[in-house]
Amino acid sequence: MMNFSCDRSEILGKYIIDTGATVRATAKVFKISKSTVHKDVTERLYHINRELYKRVDEVLQKNKSERHIRGGIATRKKYKGE
Repeated sequence: MMNFSCDRSEILGKYIIDTGATVRATAKVFKISKSTVHKDVTERLYHINRELYKRVDEVLQKNKSERHIRGGIATRKKYKGE
């Protein structure tokens, strides 16, 4: 069981780096919960592969800083009926 989560953490991390995906988008692609993705890439990955963890953290911080912009775009689409 532990080997699977280690492998999964690295797979998720590499996906996030390659695509710049958010935790939500990654969860949707891999059909797992957002909580699982978040725990894998923020806690488990730290102990498995520090270098990958650092790179993933940079993407997650960038996504977090842009979150309000994506929210505004979604709201505009909602009210324009798109």
